[in-house]
Order: sequence, then structure tokens, then C-alpha cells
Amino acid sequence: MPRSFILCADDLGLSPAVSAGIIEAAARRRISAASAMVNLPSWPAAAQGWRQASPTAGLGLHLNLTVGAPLSALRDQLGGAGFPAIGFWLRGMGASKTMIQALQLEIEAQLDAFQAATGTMPRHIDGHQHVHVLPPVSAALLSVLQRRALAPSLWLRNSADTTRRILQRGGQTAKALSVKVLARGFGGRLRKAGITSNDGFAGFSGFDAASDYAEAFKSYLVAPGPRHLVMCHPGYVDDELHARDRVTATRPRELEFLLSNRFEDCLGERDARLAEAF
Repeated sequence: MPRSFILCADDLGLSPAVSAGIIEAAARRRISAASAMVNLPSWPAAAQGWRQASPTAGLGLHLNLTVGAPLSALRDQLGGAGFPAIGFWLRGMGASKTMIQALQLEIEAQLDAFQAATGTMPRHIDGHQHVHVLPPVSAALLSVLQRRALAPSLWLRNSADTTRRILQRGGQTAKALSVKVLARGFGGRLRKAGITSNDGFAGFSGFDAASDYAEAFKSYLVAPGPRHLVMCHPGYVDDELHARDRVTATRPRELEFLLSNRFEDCLGERDARLAEAF
């Protein structure tokens, strides 16, 4: 039997062009799931486009604490400014009791924004730039999920994998190992909370426009875990994307691959198939 895996497209709502590409991939059943950034101006239109396409892929929350502005009073803790760069969270600046409480309010606000636009709670949760696995953020996130009794109804992304699997895949080894270190203990906290998660994670990219994404994707399916998850970043490009994110040129290349026969050939070569859910 082919080994099934979840393929999740990140960044729905980042810009209209990115959203259009992700929705196209979902409508063509080339992804299993997508994750939405709900604090950005293009999110309501993206949610409407998703509803109209009515794909079978699951839609989740891409918890965002580094792009745009907060939806809650967290903005006051950040001095009234927009979200800081990821380095702020990496340095543990969100570890105070006051900041964790503010993070809880922001997570609540992003869940509410997701529900307001879609009519449902997210099928899964992950984080932009893997911010959700960092200890202060994960503590706030798990507290909110427990308070809302959402743990049984969704799954959370564990951005870490075993060292053996990472080394077997090759590619962006340093990046994968770095995230593994950042996510230390996250899987155990999920198990303790009774939250479903993936076991196996790949999709790290150098976002080099000159690289062959098809070859990189083949490596993502090497040494899969028993509940394997691969992230991807397909989409088209527009001015809004250029203004918000450095990852531009590779998004159309990823989308082109996913919509092509090469994607189907890759799955056949690796004896893999897309799963709809864990």
C-alpha cells in the first residue's frame, strides 16, 4: 500500500495572489490542507474564495505573530506597533506572565477571526515561521485550546522530526535541525494535553528560485514518519506579497510543480499518496 502523508500549503491570506494559488491547488486536490493567516487585510476575501471553491482539503489556522499587526490588546504590550520579527520571540521576549496572558488574547482573537470568516473552528493549527512551537507561545496556545475544549477536534503541527529522518532526507538539514532544537519538548506537551499531531515533518526549503523544487520534494518523502506531514508554500505573486514577505519567486514554481504531471510522477516514484486527514 502507498504511504499516505499530509501536504499542507501555508500562508493562505498572505496576499490575494498567494491565496489564489493555494485555492487552485486545493480545488485540483493537489494538497491535503491549507493554513490561513487571519490578521491580514486579504484574509476575508481568501476565506470567501475558499468557501466558493469548496475543496476537500482541511483548513486550519496559521498562527501569525510576525507579519502585520495584532488583532487584540497584544498591540499594547508591543508598544502599539505591528508584530516584531521572529527574533523577538526567539529571544524569549514573550516569556513574562503579562506577555503570555496577552498572547492568549491574541490567539483567541485569531481563532475568532477564523470562525467569523469560515463559520467553523480550524481543523488544525500551526504557526508562521514555526512560532507556535516556542515555549511562551506554545504555553499560551495550549492554555487557550484547553479552555475552549478544542483539543479533541483538531491537530497541531509539530515542526520537529527525529535526527535520523532529517539526516536521511538531506537537503536543508541545518534548518530542520535548528527547528528541531527550538521545538524541544513540544511533542511531549501535545501528548500530555491529548492533542493529535504529526509524527514526521519535512518541507524545509532554501527558497532558491534557481533550485529544482521537484527534486527537493522527492527528498521530503524520504524516511517518512507514521503520520507524515509536508509543508509547502505555493502561490502566485503580487505587489502585496512583495511588501510583506521575502519568499516570492519560488511560490509560483512550487505551484507549477503541484499542478503538473511531475507531482503525480513523484508520488508514484516514492509510493506515496495524499491523505485527507490524520
